[in-house]
Amino acid sequence: MVDFTALLKTEEYEFLLTNPRLGSRIMLLGVSGSYGYGTNQEGSDIDFRGVTLNLPSDLIGLTSFDQYEDTGTDTVIYSFNKLVSLLLNCNPNTIEILGLDEDQYVIRTAVGQELLDHCQLFLSRRAATSFGHYANAQLRRLQNAIARDTLPQPSREEHILRSVNHTLDDFNRRQQDDYKTGARLYIDMAETEGLETEIFLDADFRHYPLRRYNDMMNALHTVVRDYDKIGKRNHKKDDNHLNKHAMHLVRLFMMGIDILEKGEIRTHRPASDLALLRSIRRGDYMQDSVLIPAFYDIVTDYEQRFHDAEVRSVLPDNPDMKAVGAFVESINRRVVTGEIG
Repeated sequence: MVDFTALLKTEEYEFLLTNPRLGSRIMLLGVSGSYGYGTNQEGSDIDFRGVTLNLPSDLIGLTSFDQYEDTGTDTVIYSFNKLVSLLLNCNPNTIEILGLDEDQYVIRTAVGQELLDHCQLFLSRRAATSFGHYANAQLRRLQNAIARDTLPQPSREEHILRSVNHTLDDFNRRQQDDYKTGARLYIDMAETEGLETEIFLDADFRHYPLRRYNDMMNALHTVVRDYDKIGKRNHKKDDNHLNKHAMHLVRLFMMGIDILEKGEIRTHRPASDLALLRSIRRGDYMQDSVLIPAFYDIVTDYEQRFHDAEVRSVLPDNPDMKAVGAFVESINRRVVTGEIG
């Protein structure tokens, strides 16, 4: 059993005390990743995620701050204002901070407890989009990784095209109608050396914001990069990664269903869920480096349950921004006056 509180007292985590944006300003800090979900096994990394108060100068001065990352300890701590902006969209990587078991928080101040007490403010049907988007991304990673080894290059290119088209469609759905991309992706004979066929882009942009264009191209680039970045395949290592992705795909559906169906953020999964998640993680659904049909049957079942939960959900379409604004203002006013922080 890992003593997480004692771990924070080691030299490795000294930055939590010495960094002027952290220390007593940290509202919440808890375990994340496999230890947070309950899927940890021997050798699992220890991750921490948390939230810290903004400085007064961030709120009424010239400084700004989004998050602090320490890559050596896999620790990410968001500013309060940044976290709120992510929570409003039910971002899976951040909303899980509000759904840990009590003993999984290593720092929980009075103002951190206020945030936990107001977690319902951030729950809306937006969770269907955010959790569904992340789950689809996990599924694409699985399909792409397996297709790399089993399909000839022209067929792989068609597989990539389906993924990037999905990404482009998703990007368009998130934009204002006035900013739909005039982009078309298609396959033709390759001009790039070493390829038989490749994906081409035709586009017609007029008065299109450059930053939005950059966001679109980054999204498309990420799909292609993730697909191509593997070199000589190390089956044992890659299979472990695939099993981990497969487990997280199902876990995202589980957590999303809880939010949509019950209005409940439950990061650490119950024993009934953990039995399945651990089974996927240890490779029970993979044979010869390929996920077996039984796994995809599970995914199909959870996709349907997720869809049903979205349809039945009594959550509002969007957060109550007036209530969220009042809560955020209450916290930040006390920061500015020096009452907290």
